[in-house]
Amino acid sequence: MNSNAEKAGPGWVERAPKVELHLHLEGAIPPGALWELIQGHGGDPGVPNREALANRFRYRDFPHFIETWVWKNGFLRTYDDFRLVGEAVARDLAAQQIVYAEAFFSPADFFRHGLETQRIAEALREGLSRCSETTVALIGDLVRDFGPERAMRTLRELHEARDRGVIGIGLGGSEKPFPAAPFAPVFEEARRLGFRTTAHAGEADGPESVRQAIEALHVDRIGHGVRAAEDRTLVALLAERKIPLEVCPTSNVSTGIVPSWEEHPVCSLIDAGVPVTINTDDPKMFGVSLAEEYGRLQETFSLPDESIVKRIEEAIDASWASASTKASLLSRLRTYLDEEEV
Repeated sequence: MNSNAEKAGPGWVERAPKVELHLHLEGAIPPGALWELIQGHGGDPGVPNREALANRFRYRDFPHFIETWVWKNGFLRTYDDFRLVGEAVARDLAAQQIVYAEAFFSPADFFRHGLETQRIAEALREGLSRCSETTVALIGDLVRDFGPERAMRTLRELHEARDRGVIGIGLGGSEKPFPAAPFAPVFEEARRLGFRTTAHAGEADGPESVRQAIEALHVDRIGHGVRAAEDRTLVALLAERKIPLEVCPTSNVSTGIVPSWEEHPVCSLIDAGVPVTINTDDPKMFGVSLAEEYGRLQETFSLPDESIVKRIEEAIDASWASASTKASLLSRLRTYLDEEEV
């Protein structure tokens, strides 16, 4: 990397080609598209205008965030809604110079509307494909709240949607009341089917949740994982096994998982040798972009540009893209850095 890092303009991160690995499509719906969905389904008396809609996305705690998530998803009722979301999110990512993303979608949340997993995946892919400036691979979130039996059925349905770019599975939802260990057979079957795996852990629950994801589920990556910092032996295990964390700082602060940016353990995890990637989680629900995550990280912890570049490189390396795609992404990043003299 160019030695003149201190000369880089403040907008270099915004312009840089970036990669995101922990992004929920349902939480990334741009406000205009969400407003269109709400109006298309008869509106909501609680959100008479866009200002009121923005006010819905302020949270008392993590359970309140989940409550808001469920409310918002109530306006995704048809396959056309998912086509709209796919296109809107892809265009928003492209505008941010996020050139590759691995994004979650949660089909089990929409069975109440009679929607099928395979057709949701198909609709999302149709929408995503309308924007050629970014590549979005799909991760099916099995949603732990519905239990292991439903998760196994969802997994098999996702397997039938592999040709729609579904490359992995995740385990989101209410972490503390639904621990990871009972889902071990589901994740074993997922590996047999050729899926890559991740699980939300160490977000709303403590280090033991992360340990279960590692030892019971044998995941490739950990979603969030920040509460691993409470257990030094667990941090050492993550570093030794080079298990990447999908860290989402603004999300953690917004939901009260971490009291403040200044108290976030992201840098202690990096310093311990854990592979750390930076992500937005639900960017439109938290009012943040990926470039803003990097900027706040740099500002709060006085990190040099080299450290931010390293996080982008970690995201490329930790992605589930093919070796050739990874090489292309890394080459594109380095070409940009050389041209910008970062």
